[in-house]
Amino acid sequence: MGFAVVGFALVLVVSAAVAPPISNTSLRDADAETVVGVQSTTTKGRIAVLDADGRERWDYGNATSYHDVSRLPNGSVLAAFAADGYSDCGRYDAPCARTGVRIVDPTPEPHVVFERSFPVRTSQDSEVHDAEFLPNGELLVADMDRERVFTVARNGSVAWQWNASEFYDAPPDPTRTDWLHINDVDRIGDGRYLVSVRNANQLVVVERGKGVVEVINENRDPTVLNRQHNPQWLSEDAVLVADSENDRVVELHREGGEWRVAWQARGAGGIAFDWPRDADRLPNGNTLVTDSRNNRVVELNESGAMVWSARVPTVPYEADRVPGEYPAGAPYDSGGDFGERPTKLPVFGYLLASARHVVELPYWLAGWHLAVGSVASLTFLVGLALFVTGAEKGAE
Repeated sequence: MGFAVVGFALVLVVSAAVAPPISNTSLRDADAETVVGVQSTTTKGRIAVLDADGRERWDYGNATSYHDVSRLPNGSVLAAFAADGYSDCGRYDAPCARTGVRIVDPTPEPHVVFERSFPVRTSQDSEVHDAEFLPNGELLVADMDRERVFTVARNGSVAWQWNASEFYDAPPDPTRTDWLHINDVDRIGDGRYLVSVRNANQLVVVERGKGVVEVINENRDPTVLNRQHNPQWLSEDAVLVADSENDRVVELHREGGEWRVAWQARGAGGIAFDWPRDADRLPNGNTLVTDSRNNRVVELNESGAMVWSARVPTVPYEADRVPGEYPAGAPYDSGGDFGERPTKLPVFGYLLASARHVVELPYWLAGWHLAVGSVASLTFLVGLALFVTGAEKGAE
C-alpha cells in the first residue's frame, strides 16, 4: 500500500524537475520597470515594481487586494484597491470594506499620498478594478459595486456617470449581487471609453451624451470572449483582450462589420496560460501578459515566443510596463494561433483553480496530479484498512 504513496511522490518530483522555468532573461533596457497589481488572497494585496531582471525594486501592501496599477509622471503609482477593517462605513455596519483609488509615492519609503474610497458590503466582487486620469484632470473609474463608469472632478464631485442599467436589464439592487462585474474602462478618444462587461462576455464603447455606441460580441458567444479582463484598444478595428476563462490572449479585428479572432496565444515558454487577466501590446510590438494563476508576468512576441518573464506571487491581476498601457503598440498584421489549450479534468481542474485563490501552489501542478493523488490516497487507505482487519483476525 505504501507503493502508491511513494509512486505519487515520485510523480510530483519528476513533474517539478521537468517543468519549464518561470523566470527568463533580462530586458535589454536595464532601466525598464514593470508595475504589477497583486490581488493575492494569501499574502494580502500589494503593488510590486519589478526591474529588468524581474526582481522587486519596491512594493507596498496595506490592502486586501490591488487591481489596475499605473505609473504617474512624477514616479508615484495610481492603484485601484479594496481593503477591510474601516470604521467610516456610511450605511454599512463597522468594520466594513472600502474600495477606491490610492496614489502611492515610493520615496523615501512607499506611502499613500492620496486616497479616495467609498464603503461597500464586501471586498469581494464589489471592488473598483480600474482607474486612470484623463487629460482634463478628471479621474475615470470602473465601479463593480454599482456597475457603473464615472469620472471624478478635481473638487471630488462626480462630473459624469454611465450606469450599466441604461443598457442592460438590472436587478433590483446591483450592490447585492455580482451582476455584470464591470472590471475595466479605458479612454479611447475624446469622451469615448472602452468598457469591459465581464459577466456578459462583452466589450462596449460608451460615449458621453450618447451611451453605448458599439458592442463587441453582441451575442455573448463564450468562444469569442469568456469573462474577459483588461482589454486594450489598438485601433478602430483591433482590440487586444485577456480572454480569461478561455485561458488565452486574443486579438480581435473588425472585418466586414464583425469582430473576429485575428491572433491568439494560449501560453508562452512551454507553460499554458491559466486565467490570464491582462494583456498589453507594448510599443516594441511584443505583448505583456499577466498570467494570474501561474503567478507570473510574461512578455511574448508576435510569433508566440517568450522573451521575458518574472514570477509574481501570488495571483497578480494587472501589469504595466512603464510608462504605461497607452499609447499601445500596433496590431498584428499576420494571423497566429500559438499554444494548445490544456485539457482540464472537470472536477479536479475546478478544485485546483479554486485552491489557487486560497493558497499558493506550484504552477506545474495540474488537475491530473490531484486525480493521481486521490487514487494513491484511496489505495493507501484501503490497504491500511485491509492490514488492520487482517491483524485483528490474526489476534483472535
